[in-house]
Amino acid sequence: MQQTTVKIGDILVGGSHPIMLITGPCQLESLEHARMMASGIAEACAPSGTKFVFKASYDKANRSSLGTERGLGMQRGLEILARIREEFGCPVLTDVHEPGHCAPAGEVCDVLQIPAFLCRQTDLLLAAGETGRAINIKKGQFLAPWDMENVAAKVASTGNKNIMLCERGTSFGYNTLVTDFRGLPTMSATGYPVVFDATHSVQQPGGRGGSSGGQREFAPVLARAACAVGVSALFIETHQDPDRAPSDGPNMIPLHEMAALIGTLRAYDDLTKAMRQDGKI
Repeated sequence: MQQTTVKIGDILVGGSHPIMLITGPCQLESLEHARMMASGIAEACAPSGTKFVFKASYDKANRSSLGTERGLGMQRGLEILARIREEFGCPVLTDVHEPGHCAPAGEVCDVLQIPAFLCRQTDLLLAAGETGRAINIKKGQFLAPWDMENVAAKVASTGNKNIMLCERGTSFGYNTLVTDFRGLPTMSATGYPVVFDATHSVQQPGGRGGSSGGQREFAPVLARAACAVGVSALFIETHQDPDRAPSDGPNMIPLHEMAALIGTLRAYDDLTKAMRQDGKI
């Protein structure tokens, strides 16, 4: 099946287009912090010419325990994302957790993201699709990659075909995930661009008891593998001080390491897509 190209601002995602990067801190902290992160990301992407979507969540509704920080809330979070979009000229993405959040988030954000735990929630998918925005659907840790065709069909039923399917690991026993790279071409066969989430693929859900753990040292390894298999975009969260981040710190790449990592990943992506163009893979 011929792959759909999704347009996000001035970025084309899918087919032979270079990988797009979805990146930013897991959770919004303040306008000043978001500005600092967006500036650092833009600087890291510039040498390779990699296009990026700035992502951050205004509400982390699926935290491991009641005592962990959830974020700034929808109103303040969307105000910050709107400012980042305006000041840096980059598209922005956030998670939506309830159908009622989709319309207001869609007025600000270029991409709405469906969290993995909610990927089969029909009302949420329909409400997201009806915004007309690009929709990035995380594959549930409990789903087979071929099941995502039914998930995408729910969004597509609204007439919105701006859909991306995101691999983020599959439950493997307790408190850990494993990535089956066969899932990337399997999901690509739906015709929708595939995103690889290197951050949450190395997460250890609930691994710290009251919060999730992770092994950030393996995120670049899995990201390189995904580029070698072939993907349209990468999801990699970053923070200037991951060990002090309010959410998902163990999985995030330090901001100062991003430029070198992005350059390496673009080289893998360029090689894979050139070989595919030449019919060698």
